[in-house]
Amino acid sequence: MTDTRPIDSVVLVKQVPDTHNVTGDVMTEAGTMNRNALPAIFNPEDLNALEMALEIKGRYGGTVTVITMGPPKAAIILRESLWRGADRVILLTDRRFAGADTLATSVALQKAIEKIARYDLVLAGRQAIDGDTAQVGPQTAEKLGIPQITYAESVLEIAGGKITARRALESGSEVVRCQTPCLLTVVGTANTPRPASVRRQMAMKLAAIPAEYAALRKQWPEFTSDEELDAYLAAHDLKIEVWSADDIGAVGASIGLAGSPTQVHRINFVVLESTESKTIEPTQEAIAAMVAELVHEYIVG
Repeated sequence: MTDTRPIDSVVLVKQVPDTHNVTGDVMTEAGTMNRNALPAIFNPEDLNALEMALEIKGRYGGTVTVITMGPPKAAIILRESLWRGADRVILLTDRRFAGADTLATSVALQKAIEKIARYDLVLAGRQAIDGDTAQVGPQTAEKLGIPQITYAESVLEIAGGKITARRALESGSEVVRCQTPCLLTVVGTANTPRPASVRRQMAMKLAAIPAEYAALRKQWPEFTSDEELDAYLAAHDLKIEVWSADDIGAVGASIGLAGSPTQVHRINFVVLESTESKTIEPTQEAIAAMVAELVHEYIVG
């Protein structure tokens, strides 16, 4: 038995700095990260969350709306979301969002989701690679007042206003069921995200936010003004929605740095270097001795 009605999903995604290049030099005096100092990528597990939402749409019908909070350049991952199959994308951007910790971020996301109003599922990656806290999804669910399924690896069934999902745990797996609407945080083993569709890329190559119009007009000089380009994008459903703090009704004291009780004090960039090497014979006895030594020195265990 499956629901006959379609399932509307909201996916929370994030553009993150490539953490392979993080050093102490990217930290500001306020204890926040200077994201402009690092190359940005689509948070990996958020791609798994998007893929799960698209698979649910394929099984049950419905829509997939993608939300990200960040600077104007975060529109890049929204375009990629459209190219992968999302129906609607929204950028939350406002200087008042800057410096947000997980608590302040979840407040902004809660307000945006409530503005959308109609949804059955909210999906997010288990955690972002820049913070590794795994807190934003659960905090957003708590603020929305809806149940949550963390570490979701697969959706087994959506029926009768309930969802059944499998959770991936260190010791195995767990099958749980809860009512909808609910929020799922998705693990990286859940699926293999589909690539961007070339057809959708061609159809939506002009999808943009107003802050990108000047650069876009250099590529497409037939648009003689921002107003002309804006009218074209709006008429062809290619104008990416941009919401400010005022648009979602977010109070200044609860968002951004002002609403963030947690701040990063310091990042230490640790490089492990070998100071000595040892060659062992390829025998069972030698390997067993090496393992025993590693355990004794608390290197493994």
